[in-house]
Amino acid sequence: MNGRALLGTLALVLLALLVWELRWVLLVLFGAVVLAVALDVPVSLLRRRLPLNRPSAVALVIVTLVVVGWKVSELLLPELLQQANQFTQLLPVLLERLGDLAGGSMAFRSFEERLLQLATWDKLQPLGTQLLGVAGGAANSTIQILLMVLLAILLALDPRHHQRLVLAATPQFWREQMRSLLGESREALGGWLAGMTISAVAVFLLTWAGLALLRVPLALLSGLVCGLLTFVPTIGPTVATALPLAVALLISPAKVAQVLILRLLLQNIEAFVLTPLLLSRTVNLLPTVALMAQLSLGALLGLPGVLLALPLVVVLQVIFQRVLVEQVMDRWT
Repeated sequence: MNGRALLGTLALVLLALLVWELRWVLLVLFGAVVLAVALDVPVSLLRRRLPLNRPSAVALVIVTLVVVGWKVSELLLPELLQQANQFTQLLPVLLERLGDLAGGSMAFRSFEERLLQLATWDKLQPLGTQLLGVAGGAANSTIQILLMVLLAILLALDPRHHQRLVLAATPQFWREQMRSLLGESREALGGWLAGMTISAVAVFLLTWAGLALLRVPLALLSGLVCGLLTFVPTIGPTVATALPLAVALLISPAKVAQVLILRLLLQNIEAFVLTPLLLSRTVNLLPTVALMAQLSLGALLGLPGVLLALPLVVVLQVIFQRVLVEQVMDRWT
């Protein structure tokens, strides 16, 4: 190995160490980019229909989101908290019913005892604090979120100057490709965010309405869990189905069958109708790649890594296609 190769290898190692040390800063920055793109989608739609400048459109979108979020929380949050408390009260009964179905095995009894020890708010609240407090010593998670939101607003207010900053740091011979790559990444990320958000909201509302019509308790809580886990590929919808099925088990086997049919119907509609329709013009993630990305970033960065894994994969998939495949592999003869 000559001196130039050794120097290059050393530079790559130092760069990797620097990225690892600054991982929380980079995570906040990427989260801000994701939020900025999420803001830019309604801002762009609004500016196409109304003669507004970008700051006015951004302010209108933020005010609308805050007002809608406040009204929705006023309507749903009290019932949601009530159902969460009701679930903790039903959990011992549910475990007893599952124990009866399992034949009273020793392994299930041990699992039941451990779960019941955690099935109180006094135990669940510290556990939730541990899950959410993954700031890694770099900063408090609340401060990270506030910084992320602030950076996202600044990016959404003036995306062109930030794009020029990235282009200025790019070699001149590759600036056109970089401009195209930034545009395609933004389009893919924006389309994916819009499509998945609409899909998750639709799953939440349909599951909530379906369970309410079937008179299954905790319909709102179950619908919310099913909607949120729509963002987790492959295993998310299956895991989400466990909650309404468990609640239906307390009523009757016939109710379990009804809930199972409802969830299978909604999962197929989401997988084969909603997702292909909403994501037809953007990146289609392979379930295996998405799941491995969430597991890997979750192991490295905790809950923030899990939340930002899929947006990162969307961007990386565009970069790999345009750079690695088209610029390297396709020209390799």
